Amino acid sequence: MAHNVTSQDIPANGEKIASKDIGLWKMISLLVFVAGAVGSYLLFNNDTWGAGYAYSWLFAFIFFITLTLGGAFWMTLHHVTNSGWGVSVRRLMENLGFVFPFMAVIAVPLMIPSVQDDLYEWMNRHREVVQTVEAEPVTYSDGTSGYEARYSNQDKVAPHEPGGAYTSPKKKQLKATHDAHDHLLINKHWYMTLQDWLIRVICFFVFLGAGIFALRRISIAQDTDPNPTTRRLILARKISCVVMPIFAVVATFIAFDFIMGLDYKWFSTMYGVWFFAGCALNSMAVLILTLTWLRSKGYLKTVTSDEHYHIMGKLMHAFVIFWAYVSFSQFMLIWYANITEETSYFLLRNSSDGSTNWNLWSTLLVFLHFAVPFVILLPHYAKKRIKLVVPICIYLLVMHIMDLYIAVIPERGPSLSVMDKLGVNGELLLTVQHNAYLGDILAFITVGAFFVFVFLRNIGSANLYPNRDPRILESANLHN
Repeated sequence: MAHNVTSQDIPANGEKIASKDIGLWKMISLLVFVAGAVGSYLLFNNDTWGAGYAYSWLFAFIFFITLTLGGAFWMTLHHVTNSGWGVSVRRLMENLGFVFPFMAVIAVPLMIPSVQDDLYEWMNRHREVVQTVEAEPVTYSDGTSGYEARYSNQDKVAPHEPGGAYTSPKKKQLKATHDAHDHLLINKHWYMTLQDWLIRVICFFVFLGAGIFALRRISIAQDTDPNPTTRRLILARKISCVVMPIFAVVATFIAFDFIMGLDYKWFSTMYGVWFFAGCALNSMAVLILTLTWLRSKGYLKTVTSDEHYHIMGKLMHAFVIFWAYVSFSQFMLIWYANITEETSYFLLRNSSDGSTNWNLWSTLLVFLHFAVPFVILLPHYAKKRIKLVVPICIYLLVMHIMDLYIAVIPERGPSLSVMDKLGVNGELLLTVQHNAYLGDILAFITVGAFFVFVFLRNIGSANLYPNRDPRILESANLHN
């Protein structure tokens, strides 16, 4: 039930979390990250285990970046829609979203050439289908002179044709090798080049990170404004109208470049929407868990109530349905079209690689990720009962781990099996695949510790809610 809050109940200087409540957890998470980073460095540089660990690191990076992307989405949506109910929890959205720029640190290993060679087959093959032609001045035996083309990736000289056109200096040509799939890579070469990939990744963090930083800074600046007005709210709304499309592009192309790119032959026009559904759903679960933890410490009790849990629970329930709709639609459209390059994704995930029954995992995901939370969250009272909604939030995060694990890790088996550089026999290769889950756990804990450290740092760096927002009383007295 909503409670009556007046302006006298809102502290003039806001409400900040005490350092004793987060100091220990920040130190533990930082130490765990440092230890995990050292272990990860050793694994990345191991000739036998490094290839498999690259997939572990990518999985952990993708999982935690979905959470912070979701925080950015809810923050911008709050401003764009001029929402009043969420003012009390908006700072949590801002703090969660502001983890995103720091995730560039976790993305650094994915830019190392040896790691890229292990993860993305197209980064190796695009060098084979692209030849740089360098022309050299020569004089032929027939007395003619001109330029002779020498291919940089094939140490041979192009034959001279009297009377023919000469190759201009430094010209790029596309050429398919014996592999029929190289024709697909040639058609996608305008997008799938290493230089463009690096530029896109840098732009992801620069542009969206700048937008998140600006919105959070505007919000925090109002906390100490002696004469707060709606000026900053209007400014934040205008900026959010720009940041929201940037978020849509960044979230979509992170899914394309980091996950879909694991198999350059496969494509899906709904992959970005599926990725976004996971971001929105599970970031809301993190926000609910964070709100519950802070309330258990005595914070935010004045400005939040069961009504906020009700709305946040409804949003989470809506995206449970949306995730199921998008996931089914993607599967149905690919199954119906029955195109070889598309069906390969589900063929791999509906089979077994000898160590994992991916078909069982994929089947369970239908019931566990959708049916169970859908039924539990359907009654209105379930969203207001903290003892019920908190376990569901944890459960959904576990299902999100399973969802992304199935999206990333199955690609590890086929990739390891065709790597010539491993130079290992079949028995050792099988051992690597069987024990790779240990690397998955290490990478998840390492990246998770970094995520927790930055998130706690953000929480402790400003007031827990925008106490001078003109709509704070509207949010505190929420009733729906």
